Amino acid sequence: MDLQKQTAPAAASPPAASELRASDADRDRVADILRDALAEGRLTAEEHAERVEDVYRAKTVGELEPLVRDLPGAHQVQAAPAYVSVPNRPTPGEIPADPDDNVVAVFSSAVRKGRWRAGRRIHAYSVFGSVEIDLSEAIFEYQQVVIKAFTLFGNIEVRVPENVSLRGAGGGVLGNFEVDTLDATDPQAPVVFVDGWAVLGNIEARPKRGKIVADILDRVQRKVDKGLRKHLSH
Repeated sequence: MDLQKQTAPAAASPPAASELRASDADRDRVADILRDALAEGRLTAEEHAERVEDVYRAKTVGELEPLVRDLPGAHQVQAAPAYVSVPNRPTPGEIPADPDDNVVAVFSSAVRKGRWRAGRRIHAYSVFGSVEIDLSEAIFEYQQVVIKAFTLFGNIEVRVPENVSLRGAGGGVLGNFEVDTLDATDPQAPVVFVDGWAVLGNIEARPKRGKIVADILDRVQRKVDKGLRKHLSH
């Protein structure tokens, strides 16, 4: 009996990198290169506007590449971020025991968000209620911020910018306590400590994607300007 050879179907080859669908992160990376090129005078305002428009119309990685092929920023090797060590947790007495802000919700809801000044200590209490503390647009006047949270049959949510460090210590009693660990790459970045207990409730803290602390760079620039003025005055 003759045995006929069965030819296995050829496996489909994976698409080329240029054919892959572009992500929001891909578009943002190219837009950043174009912005830097505009600031350096490599592109005119009209050229920049045209290319940015094409960036957000692009559907594949291959459509993005020609937009920055003639710019040096597209050919620089991006080094992996070097994360800095987080400062030690504040010792007793280092931060005042009295809170700079109390956020309380009892059978209700309470929200702190937008452009507000975050103090060194914030207390959050939720009893059959909901508390939201959004630091994504806050002004950090201190590098270390401690949030003390307690909830009973309630919910407390903390949101922080992506470029700060985030730490948590606490637990839940028939409840949930969850803090996403976050490490900043900037040694000047704020550190947010979330401490608390959730009793038949929920406490969670995590970064808000796409939000960064803008005034970190402002503080660095002020230090540079201050040092320059001091140097020139001599």
